[in-house]
Amino acid sequence: MTETHTRAPSWPGYREVHRVTTVLRRESVGGMLLVVAAIAAIIWANSPAADAYFALRDLRFGYEPWHLELSVGAWAADGLLAIFFFMVGLELKREIVVGSLRRFSTAIVPITAAAAGVAVPALIYVAVVASQPSLLAGWAIPAATDIAFAVAVLALVGSHLPGPLRIFLLTLAVVDDLIAIAIIALFYTSDIALVPLAVFAVLVVVYGTIAHLGRAWFARNAWAAWVVLLPIGFAAWAFLHASGVHATIAGVALAFTIPVAASKRKPEIRGMDLAEQFEHRFRPLSAGIAVPIFAFFAAGVAIGGGEGLLRAIQDPVTIGVVAGLVLGKPIGILLGVRLLTLVTKVRLDPALKWIDLAGVGLLAGIGFTVSLLIAELSFPAGSPHTDDAKIAIMVASLLASVLAASVLLTRNRRYKQLAAEEEVDADGDDVPDVYQQPLPRDS
Repeated sequence: MTETHTRAPSWPGYREVHRVTTVLRRESVGGMLLVVAAIAAIIWANSPAADAYFALRDLRFGYEPWHLELSVGAWAADGLLAIFFFMVGLELKREIVVGSLRRFSTAIVPITAAAAGVAVPALIYVAVVASQPSLLAGWAIPAATDIAFAVAVLALVGSHLPGPLRIFLLTLAVVDDLIAIAIIALFYTSDIALVPLAVFAVLVVVYGTIAHLGRAWFARNAWAAWVVLLPIGFAAWAFLHASGVHATIAGVALAFTIPVAASKRKPEIRGMDLAEQFEHRFRPLSAGIAVPIFAFFAAGVAIGGGEGLLRAIQDPVTIGVVAGLVLGKPIGILLGVRLLTLVTKVRLDPALKWIDLAGVGLLAGIGFTVSLLIAELSFPAGSPHTDDAKIAIMVASLLASVLAASVLLTRNRRYKQLAAEEEVDADGDDVPDVYQQPLPRDS
């Protein structure tokens, strides 16, 4: 969506910044930046200058009386990633109000797929590590799908895939993120301080009230959200962090207060879909800065050469995470949808084939951003299992990408061929050659 209600600024360099932000809104670009940041972190963390990487990641700064003296890595995981979760929250709300989650008949298939795609990988992980109860805390690591990474791969390989397949993946990934957010809030929160939590709730109400009352003003003036809503949002984030609940949840809570235009037909609210405008404005910040920086500080693992790699491969955590993502995700998604169609009257969109869903299931095995976050929350600080889980996430994401791309590229070629045949039919060029030959001269 373009901001038709916002006058384009005229300050020097605006056009250059506008070009950059336009590029960063492309789905494939965000995924590529994520991969580049992770690769750079792995190379640096295993280079002769590795000490400098870990010193930078562990450098602490902030105001301790507010419980905000954090390491650079923690600021990235707790702070910058809240921007990513704010974007997820905006997508979730729009899907619920005006999107594919609005109608039960269209939402039930991807919701079932997402739920089964979370449960089966978790069960596989638990089965693998069952002999070591101390490792069970990582059960949710293979449960998450990286929406940015997965959609980027689909954008690269799926130029002719049916539209409903992309909608299915988006809806599945959004619901998957919602489940992951709930898992983080319920299972990775220990002691809760009620007073900061109550202040957080009040600030969220204030934030939402101002957003609703000033929706026209915020829609017309791009700078207004930075001046008014950002300070309130930061304060809410800080109090949630102090409460003991993982602070990224603040991003989702704040996003859910942003107004969505339920109808585009009414002139008085046309252009007033603040959630859509915020998603357009802040996506470059999330895709171009927040998520890549988080990936850079989360993915840096000192493998320790061949010996360290061998140890990591033998760790049940590694085996469980890889098996959960690469095998559990597609099995869970296909099994969930199949059971749904067997026991109910719900049917797949006619444009979707089971082999297409298998490709999307493999694509859902890309569990990067949220999986890395859960890996850091699952084990004690300094545990080798944390690094092994991160190695497993990256290996599994790479395998899932390659396998999904091989399936979806094959399907994409088939759909491209069908589209070409339909175009020929529409042009009337499929008339048999015998009728296209010129008549004999003597006829």
